[in-house]
Amino acid sequence: MQQTNIPAVILLQDGTIFKGLACGKIGTTTGEIAFNTGMTGYQEIFTDPSYFGQIVVMASSHIGNYGVEASEIESENCKIKGLITKKFAHSPSRYKDTDSLQNYLERDNIVGIMDVDTRSLVRYIRDNGAQNAIISSETTNIEELKTKLDAISSMEGMELASKVSTKESYTVGDDNAKHKIALLDFGVKKNIIHSLVARDCFVTIFPYNTSSQEIKNFAPDGIMLSNGPGDPEPLTEVIKNIGELVEANYPIFGICLGHQILALSQGLKTEKMHNGHRGINHPVKNLITGKCEVTSQNHGFVVKMEDAIANENITVTHQHLNDDTLAGISINNKNAFSVQYHPESSPGPHDSRYLFDAFINNINKN
Repeated sequence: MQQTNIPAVILLQDGTIFKGLACGKIGTTTGEIAFNTGMTGYQEIFTDPSYFGQIVVMASSHIGNYGVEASEIESENCKIKGLITKKFAHSPSRYKDTDSLQNYLERDNIVGIMDVDTRSLVRYIRDNGAQNAIISSETTNIEELKTKLDAISSMEGMELASKVSTKESYTVGDDNAKHKIALLDFGVKKNIIHSLVARDCFVTIFPYNTSSQEIKNFAPDGIMLSNGPGDPEPLTEVIKNIGELVEANYPIFGICLGHQILALSQGLKTEKMHNGHRGINHPVKNLITGKCEVTSQNHGFVVKMEDAIANENITVTHQHLNDDTLAGISINNKNAFSVQYHPESSPGPHDSRYLFDAFINNINKN
């Protein structure tokens, strides 16, 4: 077990400094700082590929208290660049056979810092917006850290899907299942695949840049566009491919980055948010049914609402109730829809699982 009295420091791009003690791997890491307000689910958060390139501040004050467990992962390893927390439990307490979060972070080379005033840090990010940051537990020399921090790029304009996508196609489920699904992997969470398999789908997961012709040759019943990290706009060839699949009128369902790519394929634009949406209690209204959902969200970019409203081929289907941002669309006269949140969330609210059923219904109607 790592010593718990090693000093560590966080330096933000604007020069703000927060101090604490080391957890996870001893070292230095850089990335865009973001915060998650969820009270549970830290293991799912840390293994979510959508967090690739980000240092995550956990707003919940106790992290690591229930350890880590093999079934509670969204990918094969931690995808965050660094962890910031208030209380860090080195000794987990749980009825299941668990490992400690400390061992887990060390295994995946994740640098962390604990004993930070995370309430103050979260408020600072909310007021001043997302920005790059650096954590170090091997040096507290601010000038040295500033030089390293200045060398990293902004998340805006950064293409990251290629860093987390599968390199080769693979399959999940029963090949005798009723529905044959092509899933384009921009950084897919395992529970998206599980949610499809649970609905009698045989899922083939394709690399993010698979051509539209290859997908057509595969002849799927439906197409899933997964979540993923980074700025969607640099994915120009992918956007073109998705536009061609929309025109071919395949049943399509997009989640988060997949939602943004679908929107871009129809001529809409995206923009960087002030600090993003990350948590498991975000309220969304379904504008078609009038019902509200508690949703799990993790995104730093959003499709422009004004573009969607102005586009006669787009129907805005969902709206975030905290800030009125766009949370879902459907394409008129096409069999495609998408949402800016996670209906597969685990753990988290299940209010939005009906969207998978809607996707299957679209396949059955096709």
